Amino acid sequence: MKKNKNFESRFWSGRKKHSALRLMDVFFQFHDLITAKERLNCIMQYAAQRKTRIPEDPSVVFHFHQSLRSFLRAGWCMRNKQGKWLVHTLPGQSSPLSQGSLTEEEYRDPATVFQKAFKEYDLEKFEEFLAEAVYFSLGTFNNVPEHKMVGPYLHLIKMLDAAWLILKRPIEIQPHQNSYITTENTGSLMKA
Repeated sequence: MKKNKNFESRFWSGRKKHSALRLMDVFFQFHDLITAKERLNCIMQYAAQRKTRIPEDPSVVFHFHQSLRSFLRAGWCMRNKQGKWLVHTLPGQSSPLSQGSLTEEEYRDPATVFQKAFKEYDLEKFEEFLAEAVYFSLGTFNNVPEHKMVGPYLHLIKMLDAAWLILKRPIEIQPHQNSYITTENTGSLMKA
């Protein structure tokens, strides 16, 4: 039996324990992909501007910060799941819009996005970036954030796209693990 980790999601999701995949599913129930990316983009824009404050209600921004922080912790656990959501052939009619910000390689195996992101920045750096972006977007300051924020921002956008893709893609567990196949990531396993 797998042990569920505490991703500090009780404040925003109402539950204390989730699996990484289940937490990502709950995250997208609260914030659809487009809204999450737009809100993160808005936070970044206002964090970089001096003497301006984000017009959104601070409680909404704080709620988003808490849920995105839990999302990052779930992504940290997903970084070793390479190959689990691998697609060997891409559909011929796949549009570039369906890939989002992902490259072809990342689209085939979205878990590599988490691997690359957490190879470049550790969880603490991502949480620092998120706290700093929210802090500077909520106030009017004469100075701007001290750290470079573009790298973690781009990785976070890719992680949102990859998580969305993982949740929408059926899982095929490799033959050497078990002979089970599932049609939905949140569904139960059935004997193949």
